[in-house]
Amino acid sequence: GVFLYNHLQQKVRSAEALAQKYKQQQEALSAQLQVVYEHRSRLERSLQKERGEHKKTKEDFLVYKLEAQEALNKEKQDSMNRYGALSSQHKILKNQHDDVKKQLLDLQLQHNSLKLEHRKTLETHSQKYAQLQQEKDSEVTSLQDTVFKLREESKLLRKAHQEVHSQLLNAQAQMEEFRQLKEALQKMPGFR
Repeated sequence: GVFLYNHLQQKVRSAEALAQKYKQQQEALSAQLQVVYEHRSRLERSLQKERGEHKKTKEDFLVYKLEAQEALNKEKQDSMNRYGALSSQHKILKNQHDDVKKQLLDLQLQHNSLKLEHRKTLETHSQKYAQLQQEKDSEVTSLQDTVFKLREESKLLRKAHQEVHSQLLNAQAQMEEFRQLKEALQKMPGFR
């Protein structure tokens, strides 16, 4: 009985030691499990936070994408409007350019025609000028001859005038002599 008692007590002590060991292991495992739970809780909170941030980022991205799409559509529409306006302006300018080009061709033709007419007129004027110059030279020569003849006639007339003047002076002198002679004869008693 003592042996059995000792044996049982040894088994009890062994079982208590084993139970104590298991208890320590359980406590260690509980502590580790607590750490794991806390870590998991932190991870879940972090994951929840990340999900919230991801959801907010996704919503922000969708809003940004929508705004960007609207801005792109608006810019595209504005570009199409500007392109339409520029296209219309290009057509107007092209038509104006064609008109100006046609006017330029017309003016060039008119200029060539006027140039030809001017050349003909210049030639006609040159011929007329040469003819008039020739006539003028001939007339000048004729006038010079006439002037020379008139000068000669003037010299002759001046000479004749001087002769007539001399004769007139002589006649006046003779008249004076006759008058004096007449007075002298009238004063003579015998002549009366």
